[in-house]
Amino acid sequence: MISYSNNLITQHHFSTLVELLSYRAQNQSEQKAYSFLQSTQTEAAFVTYKELHIQAQAIAASLQSLNLVGERALLLCQPGLDFIAAFFGCLYAGVVAVPAYPPRRNQKLSRLQAIAADAQAKIVLTSTSLLHSLQTSFNQEDLEISGLHWLATDDFSSDVAQAWQPQELNGNTLAFLQYTSGSTGTPKGVMITHGNLLHNERMIEKAFGHTDKTIVVGWLPVFHDMGLIGNVLQPLYLGVPCILMSPVEFLQKPIRWLQAISHYKATTSGGPNFAYDLCIRKVTPEQLATLDLSSWEVAFTGAEPVRSETLEQFASTFAPCGFRKEAFYPCYGMAETTLIVTGGEKTALPITCYVEKAALEQNQIVKQHESQGDTQTIVGCGQSPSDQKVVIVDPQSLRMCAPEQVGEIWVAGPSVAQGYWNQPEETEKTFCAYLADPGVSDSPTSVPYLRTGDLGFLQDGELFITGRLKDVIIVRGQNHYPQDIELTVEKSHPSLRVGCGAAFAVDFKNSERLVIVQEVERSYLRKLNVQEVIAQLRQAVTAHHGLEVFATVLVKTGSIPKTSSGKIRRQACRSAFLSGNLEVVEDWSENPQNKSKFMHLQADVDSMLGQLISGKQL
Repeated sequence: MISYSNNLITQHHFSTLVELLSYRAQNQSEQKAYSFLQSTQTEAAFVTYKELHIQAQAIAASLQSLNLVGERALLLCQPGLDFIAAFFGCLYAGVVAVPAYPPRRNQKLSRLQAIAADAQAKIVLTSTSLLHSLQTSFNQEDLEISGLHWLATDDFSSDVAQAWQPQELNGNTLAFLQYTSGSTGTPKGVMITHGNLLHNERMIEKAFGHTDKTIVVGWLPVFHDMGLIGNVLQPLYLGVPCILMSPVEFLQKPIRWLQAISHYKATTSGGPNFAYDLCIRKVTPEQLATLDLSSWEVAFTGAEPVRSETLEQFASTFAPCGFRKEAFYPCYGMAETTLIVTGGEKTALPITCYVEKAALEQNQIVKQHESQGDTQTIVGCGQSPSDQKVVIVDPQSLRMCAPEQVGEIWVAGPSVAQGYWNQPEETEKTFCAYLADPGVSDSPTSVPYLRTGDLGFLQDGELFITGRLKDVIIVRGQNHYPQDIELTVEKSHPSLRVGCGAAFAVDFKNSERLVIVQEVERSYLRKLNVQEVIAQLRQAVTAHHGLEVFATVLVKTGSIPKTSSGKIRRQACRSAFLSGNLEVVEDWSENPQNKSKFMHLQADVDSMLGQLISGKQL
């Protein structure tokens, strides 16, 4: 059993995370800050606040000795404590951290190289074991990303920390870059300051009802905002220990997540909708009997569509283990707002709204009293705090929408990031939007808003997400731009026609799955080696995007739906796929025996693709 002291007393006075960790190291020096699990209850490693403080100082001193203050450092670490130390080492040195996924064996390094180039990174921080693994898995030319210097951060002597020189930091100091996929294949680095982080951590504390008795268990990737800001930085902000495990450990055996919650009596833990669905399908009745989930107070869910049927099934399945449906906490957020935007009442049941499908497709809200065949159930994502403003805006006229009208979600407040690194035009377009009728709801003309690109509506202050302005594909909580995938596909084989492919997602067994529709060059139609084309296409998509292709349809030249200006009509293509109206050359599916049934069901619920929580990961 873990014991805690009253630590939630002065964190609101800090202006940087460096001040916060230094305070913890001084006042809670021997308390475990982070524990990392190798398996369910096996603690592979842990670090106290004092130890983390010294590790961060040592890494910072090394970075300072290389004259890297103010520069960017790429963080390539496996899930675990090495990443946390490297992240804080950057903050202590006044170096901007750039978290990234470590490349897998046989994976293309194009995205990593694009991030390094865009951030103008000067160094890569990693661990000794990962550096050795990368050196044996990749060509030397591949690892020479823009001529970067590589540094293993897990083998520093504590004596090195004495050379650390404190930096002049404040709330406006850039802390790290959170990279998201760009719409044309170029990743965009969201600029997050210390002030952004501390404000968002305060929002999470209040929204989740956290106290000094909070216990956090998490498996989410620490390289993205939901894992980093929600699972790593929030416990530091509260001054409570955090128990972490690898995402791979969870994906291989979902029971491990629930066992960790049960063993450590966790009060806060969560993930995307697919995580709860995975537990429903994979946890056995015998395993259920071993769990005690009665301590779980905040089961947050976000990053992809929150499905009411998943909430119902999970609550029903795990009720014998003490899980309460009131623990579910649907929320909404994105990298561009640091993390959280809205959340509900901690002790309240999730709020649902039944609306007519046909009206919703026209961006209108016609409410129903209960779920019927012609209705869609939308789960509310909570409300915004008083010091942050969320408005619904017509994306064309830039005027406030009527109460029963769907529009684009705009956000203004201290958690909104500073823009995209080195992309002033994209920053101006996304982060500097102004209402055309600012007098409505006392919105002053001087307030710039973030255009989220998400569609939704407000009902008594509750935010409901209905879709995306752009065709972002969300699979397992991660966002993928269709343009990026389409580019990969058309380059995978010479028989595939350039600029004539569509990538989109479909719902199969409560999971978003990737579908490719691609035209074939006319000259290849008579001699097409279908097996070769499909194999190379799937391999390329997996290598570049980490996605499995659920279905691929090769279609005749000139048959894919396009606008008059030549743009791919992805939703029209998706509808044609579901209804079987494509001019098919070859149709391949991962699950052919279920495909006809799947397509029939999906044709009836086509609008469900729009039911999602942000394309930008909470």
